[in-house]
Amino acid sequence: MNIPVYFTQVENESEWVNQLLITTGSEEHLKFIKSETTAGAKTEEEIYQRNGLPYIIPEMREGRDEKEMMQHIKAEDIIKLEDIKGCIHNHSTYSDGAKTISEMAEYCRAMGLQYFGISDHSQTAVYANGLKPNRVLAQMKEVDKLNTEMAPFKIFKGIESDILNDGSLDYDESILKQFDYVVASVHSNIKMKEADANKRLLKAIENPYTTILGHMTARLLLTRAGFPVDHKLIIDACAANDVIIEINANPKRLDMDWLWYSYAMKKGIMFSINPDAHETTEMHNMYYGVCVARKGGITNNRVLNTLSVEEIESFFNRKKAGKS
Repeated sequence: MNIPVYFTQVENESEWVNQLLITTGSEEHLKFIKSETTAGAKTEEEIYQRNGLPYIIPEMREGRDEKEMMQHIKAEDIIKLEDIKGCIHNHSTYSDGAKTISEMAEYCRAMGLQYFGISDHSQTAVYANGLKPNRVLAQMKEVDKLNTEMAPFKIFKGIESDILNDGSLDYDESILKQFDYVVASVHSNIKMKEADANKRLLKAIENPYTTILGHMTARLLLTRAGFPVDHKLIIDACAANDVIIEINANPKRLDMDWLWYSYAMKKGIMFSINPDAHETTEMHNMYYGVCVARKGGITNNRVLNTLSVEEIESFFNRKKAGKS
């Protein structure tokens, strides 16, 4: 397929800089810029400075609250793909993935990352070959063996636990306490009333074994609207319970929506940019997660998987110790 490419002819460097700004800023964002301040500017940074504004990266130029956000953060501190140290939310042939744990982990290591998190589907997800307790224990045994073979690269033992209709997680405490982390996600009965949906999520968030709230609304872009949640209520609950919010980087999800990142940042939320990979190449979905995180102005110190392998292992251990 031939894709047409359009070029704008420019006469000089200043005009080029002006065109960059015009083509990356929304109509509302460009209202922040006085037209006369662009003349002769050699960089976008110079244009913003002339308007008494901090430099605002192209992804954030929406005409919302980016001016206020950039008063408190530096452009260079906004998350970049190279800041990512590991890949947390992934599936294998134990549930509905296409590759073995070994294949997934080896690919992750070849990407130059320091760690890989396996989080196959839990037992209620029959449609996804969810793991009964005996298979959870068998998987953990395999992970222990692989960690011996692949050190210092690390595989963390996780699960994507279904959030059941009443808000419970999908295993009892004897199993939950053995995971390094738990991604709690809704996969069923998505068409609940908002009040019931909120109650369901709140109970899961308050569960001491929930580490990460996965794809908050379970939406599928252009296909399914998803769970009707009160975002502020759920974000507040995650902040109060020290629960990380997932940015599901699958381009069909990109959930939680970027419009809520600013509010979540103000509440002190940590995020995890997760590919929800079901095969090796899907780990590259993290690129899309980083793009949308940049759109919401998320800084690298607010992303769980920017931590080194030693730092994230310590983080998981502290979280587990706090449950006892």
